[in-house]
Amino acid sequence: MNFAFSEEQEELRNVVKSFLETKSDEAAVRELMETEDGYDAAVWSQMAEQMGLQGLVIPEEYGGSGYSFVELIVVLEEMGRRLLCAPYFSTVVLAGQTLIHSGDDDAKKSYLPGIASGETIATLAYTEPNGRWDEQAVTMTATSDGKLNGEKLYVLDGHIANLIIVAARTDAGVSLFAVDGDADGLTRTSLSTMDQTRKQARLEFNDVAGELIGTDGGGWDVLSQVLDLAAVALAAEQVGGAQEVLESAVQYAKDRVQFGRPIGSFQAIKHKCADMLLEVESAKSAAYYAGWCAAELNDELPSVASLAKAYCSEAYFHAAAENIQIHGGIGFTWEHPAHLYFKRAKSSELLFGDPTYHRELLAQRIGI
Repeated sequence: MNFAFSEEQEELRNVVKSFLETKSDEAAVRELMETEDGYDAAVWSQMAEQMGLQGLVIPEEYGGSGYSFVELIVVLEEMGRRLLCAPYFSTVVLAGQTLIHSGDDDAKKSYLPGIASGETIATLAYTEPNGRWDEQAVTMTATSDGKLNGEKLYVLDGHIANLIIVAARTDAGVSLFAVDGDADGLTRTSLSTMDQTRKQARLEFNDVAGELIGTDGGGWDVLSQVLDLAAVALAAEQVGGAQEVLESAVQYAKDRVQFGRPIGSFQAIKHKCADMLLEVESAKSAAYYAGWCAAELNDELPSVASLAKAYCSEAYFHAAAENIQIHGGIGFTWEHPAHLYFKRAKSSELLFGDPTYHRELLAQRIGI
């Protein structure tokens, strides 16, 4: 079995990397993270029309390119490296994968072409004020005629999405509903977050009309798989960010001179960089294998997804923290980008469940 990326996949990486170096440099990230929408509409259109990124894993029959999840993690790794400010994760990973695995052909025909073309910004509204990620966490109610009542919290890009897929509980169990972003009775409030590069929102539903996606009561079967896929996708993002802060720390250790020699020649700094390298390379192995399992949708996916999410979360956060330490005083300043990666690492560590949650989930899944 060969786990190396193909020549085509490496070419995809190079194209995306080149695009993001121009469109998502530090200046662009700092500018966009201060805006309410949190993304550049022109760049979003370019990503869809020129790069085909929004439709990368959407089947060809719905206007996409039909690539596998492996190609998606290649793209997400580069986006994580550049801290891309765009509703890509919410639209393509959360909403897109929910629709693809919903088993609802009508919903796919209605919504996937818009996502693939870049016209639709979508998200998944799952988490509630309890902050949990299991089936019992869903307490929002839906009536038999599709009226939704309740509150969703920490919804990625929920303030700008024009399609919101909502998890709510009916008499039959957890179900999925499609809601228009401008629906009557829906109140959307942007949240103030530590990580300004990834926008979140609070959504309040008061008799909001929703259209059932899939079967009534069959939502959790879809969501459990989508959350595993999202964990793998986020692990790939984390690997990209971790690699970037590792390279930044190593370069600074070479350039910064103290006591007449580069600080990288001191043993303490060498040890920090070596530990970072070990963790980042191990995180890559976990994320890449999880990406292959996601592409195959094999039986290993649930356990490998939790393993990758737990390990990559800690590796990224540790690397981001050590990057600040190696940079010394300048690493603590607002002007240096180190804090942007540190904040993204922390928010990603908590998203979809922290490492402790995923280790417990892993233990349950492998029968410990």
